[in-house]
Amino acid sequence: MKHSLDILPLKSWIDTGDKPLIIAGPCSAETEEQLVSTAHLLANTGKVNVLRAGIWKPRTRPGEFEGIGSVGLGWMKRAKEETGLLTATEVATAKHVEEALAAGIDILWVGARSTANPFTVQEIADALRGVDVPVLVKNPVNPDLSLWIGALERINGAGIKKLGAIHRGFSSYEKTAFRNEPMWDLAIQLKTIAPDLPIINDPSHICGNRELIPYVTQKAMDMDMQGLIIESHIDPSVAWTDAKQQVTPAALADLLDSVSVRKPESNNPAFEDKLAELRGQIDKLDDQIIKQIGDRMKIAEKIGEFKRDNNVTILQVSRWDEIVQKRVKLAGALSLSEEFTVKFLELLHNESIRKQNEVMNANSVTEA
Repeated sequence: MKHSLDILPLKSWIDTGDKPLIIAGPCSAETEEQLVSTAHLLANTGKVNVLRAGIWKPRTRPGEFEGIGSVGLGWMKRAKEETGLLTATEVATAKHVEEALAAGIDILWVGARSTANPFTVQEIADALRGVDVPVLVKNPVNPDLSLWIGALERINGAGIKKLGAIHRGFSSYEKTAFRNEPMWDLAIQLKTIAPDLPIINDPSHICGNRELIPYVTQKAMDMDMQGLIIESHIDPSVAWTDAKQQVTPAALADLLDSVSVRKPESNNPAFEDKLAELRGQIDKLDDQIIKQIGDRMKIAEKIGEFKRDNNVTILQVSRWDEIVQKRVKLAGALSLSEEFTVKFLELLHNESIRKQNEVMNANSVTEA
């Protein structure tokens, strides 16, 4: 289902030419010298559009550095005056909004912790009412697409038309190479249901370490995201927050030089003809797959009838284990990943159980 957001195209409120929007700067504004010096180095690359810096930092535990506070807004103003870069910072309260706007901050973003709380988002939205300022909304900490969309709708409902999303990854109990799991499928879902919404990728928070940033950056560009927000510090080794995921301005310039930015469309007629042919083949296969799944579910219903008549439970774990083992081996031989195969089988299995449950309990539902 498409979501209707009353928004303006990204190109109408910030000029990046034919290149992605690049937002960069330190995780935290620490000192005036650190921030302004970093800004100059970033501006000198000729590749950065917006200077970012955390003024207020929502920390997990008390006693940790929670941002330099309002004094840092003056530092950002100076950095803008000296470099010409636009400025951006995170806001989490109405007071933050008021102070940031009074200081001339050009772009505001709503952080992941704030997005997860509708009361906080509404407070921010109310403070933005009647203001013409670009706002970017990070995905919530947990993988909840509805919360992300809801936050965007609240901000949009306050009259903000210069609106975008930031994909910064999601919290997961599983330990992986990433600080926050990318869960690209959720970003794809958001792009699908809100196709006009600009999505900016945040490889710094997804990765949690600078070594993985090039990989995620390239993947984000290949997913047709409209920009990047990357943490960059004049000397990451002494950064007060998130030192491991920050890069120097020089390293950022090298990274951006190495990224391949591809276009979502082509004007080459031969390419379009071949693409249409291949897509036609996929459409035909998809139709066949759906029909075969339908046939599979009819058999599942017959199994449900057979189990009902013989007073046998729906779920039989040994059979499920057998299916997974056999199908994963076959999938591997066909170059399909185990993760994809197991997820696909789980969806089929859950639908089969639902079908069998309907059959086995049809009489009790009718009697009720």
